[in-house]
Amino acid sequence: MGQILSIEEQPCSISTEDRILDAALTIIQEKTISGLRIRQVAERANLFQSNIHYYYNSKKELLLAVQKKVLNRYREIRQQSIYQSGIGPEATLEDRLDIFIKQKIYTILIDNKYDVAELDFWNQSRLDPDMHQEFCLSYQNWRTEIREIAEIFAPDMPFAKQNLIAGIAVSLLEGAAVQFLVDKDAFDLDSYFAYCKSILIREIRG
Repeated sequence: MGQILSIEEQPCSISTEDRILDAALTIIQEKTISGLRIRQVAERANLFQSNIHYYYNSKKELLLAVQKKVLNRYREIRQQSIYQSGIGPEATLEDRLDIFIKQKIYTILIDNKYDVAELDFWNQSRLDPDMHQEFCLSYQNWRTEIREIAEIFAPDMPFAKQNLIAGIAVSLLEGAAVQFLVDKDAFDLDSYFAYCKSILIREIRG
């Protein structure tokens, strides 16, 4: 897999707002959402607490911004992988599925703070309508991306089946992250994703 730059390795200078969000994300990884305090975020970002309140009026506003950053980061990684791989309109089904698999392997093995935070946000979203809405939109967009792949390679497949395949793909990807956060020895990650890809290819090609 081509190298995917982490946030810290990006060549552009990081903004104050991104410093705040990255600090909050690190604290969530260490202490969970319930353990996050605005004061801790300010200390971790090397800022005054008033700097945090300039951007976010409340802890909830900050958390919603972090949640959006986490969910958007997955798409950024996929787009970066597409750019680095030089994938174009002629890309094969395998190439297109590999983009999603590479993104998930990257966040599982190299930058798992996003998966850790996502699970914590999922738990919080059961009680918070705004967080719930963000998750619904994110998963809807994710399913749409995968459904469009099925549509390209199986244009005669009924929409309902394309949608089911997209949902199954998201479940396979997310399921790997959940299991590895619990037990890194659960199974061989490369073998798992190779088998997942074979299942999706078989279903799409028929």
